[in-house]
Amino acid sequence: MKINIKKVCSIALALASSTLFVYGQQKTAISLTDLSAFKNPGNTWSIASNLFADLEKPNNFKVEKGTGILVNQPTAKNTGSDLYTVEEFGDVILELDYLVAKGANSGIYLQGNYEIQIEDSWGLLVPTAASNGAIYSRWDDARPEGEKGFDGFAARQNVSRAPGLWQHVKIAFQAPKFDASGNKTSNARILSLELNGVLIHDNIELLGVTRGAAGKEKAKGSLRLQGDHGAVAFRNIQISELPANANRPGRQDADPIYIEAPVNTMIRSFIDVVPNVRSVHAISVGGPQQVAFSYDLDNGTLLQGWHGGFIDATPMWDGRGNGTSKPLGNVTRFTKKPVLSVSKLASQQDKWVVDTVNTGFRTKGYVMDDQERPEFKYNIYGANITDAVKIMANGQGLTREINATNSSKDLYFLLANADSIEEVSKGLYLIDDKSYYLQFDAQTKPIIRTAEGGKKELIVELGSKLNYSILF
Repeated sequence: MKINIKKVCSIALALASSTLFVYGQQKTAISLTDLSAFKNPGNTWSIASNLFADLEKPNNFKVEKGTGILVNQPTAKNTGSDLYTVEEFGDVILELDYLVAKGANSGIYLQGNYEIQIEDSWGLLVPTAASNGAIYSRWDDARPEGEKGFDGFAARQNVSRAPGLWQHVKIAFQAPKFDASGNKTSNARILSLELNGVLIHDNIELLGVTRGAAGKEKAKGSLRLQGDHGAVAFRNIQISELPANANRPGRQDADPIYIEAPVNTMIRSFIDVVPNVRSVHAISVGGPQQVAFSYDLDNGTLLQGWHGGFIDATPMWDGRGNGTSKPLGNVTRFTKKPVLSVSKLASQQDKWVVDTVNTGFRTKGYVMDDQERPEFKYNIYGANITDAVKIMANGQGLTREINATNSSKDLYFLLANADSIEEVSKGLYLIDDKSYYLQFDAQTKPIIRTAEGGKKELIVELGSKLNYSILF
């Protein structure tokens, strides 16, 4: 199996970490108890407490009344309008969560003039200046056909999540500057833009307004949310003043070590699941779909999945190293610690067994299929388990097939342990505040139960075979 290991120069380090120090200031949250923070909101905008997207129907939300979420739902008859904040801003750090419906797009216009694209780009291999997270193009009708759009910047990698899942963006923006006569003395800049925890733009100079700008460049302007291109929702909108030291260069590793996955690729390493929780017997698997996952062999636990680049092996191989590797993409964590996926329950309310003591657990390693993909094997409670986690061909997530022999009727499989589990439709569940989906066929009957500390668990009786998908 071919593993491409690439040492890259410092400019490429920005795939994994910011080259800018942007120290936090006190944040000002835009209230979403009503629409009073915005100028003349159109009737496609509303405030809600919860909502769900439909993975089959474009531009479709099911909305629950309440407060805390700003929702836009344009229709064919009412195409909607953009939303502008009453307050105007100059140099800022903007953070917010957004969620798009299937096939939808929208945009965040800084000062009403510079658009950061929002789009359903789930599974897209090659992002463009019109894809999710892009700095949208400028436009000039006088230019030749095919060249009217220019100066757009695609995201460095596609780290977009599925429709109906919350995505987080953090933007450090430096407004254009003007002298006393109103002449522009410096251009606006995107000092950094992080999408879902990954830096996708670094120190981009904006030579002018992007297409669809509200007007001429100025020192201060409203935050503008595009409202005429599809169903979109926002929450946790926070704006703070950009610190004076925001453009001071940060520390850079001189020679980071990245592992690419142009073909099906795997690497063994330690994995830090969350701070102070480490898997010491983990395997990460990636492929050309730009999707990857990590698996803990000591417990048979699927740890995490991500879209984007494969592995930063710098912590493991630079100097003496500490044995750990890190994902280069946007991480969706499926657990906060490695725990057994299989347990024996006398009743469906019995406490889940989280460690291997008295379970007969024994890892049997893995075998490779005909496409160089691992299938993990272990014994537990006398059953022989084969756990085949595979990257979906469309790049939208993972499939998982569990095959069990010598399985007893009181064995159950742990599908999720989370703060929240919401059943969206028959066979489709949203996990942990819309972090990812689990999807099952009609024959599989998962059970939602309450665990210690008020947590929710999704479990299913383990027969000879279990199939499901993880969409993120």
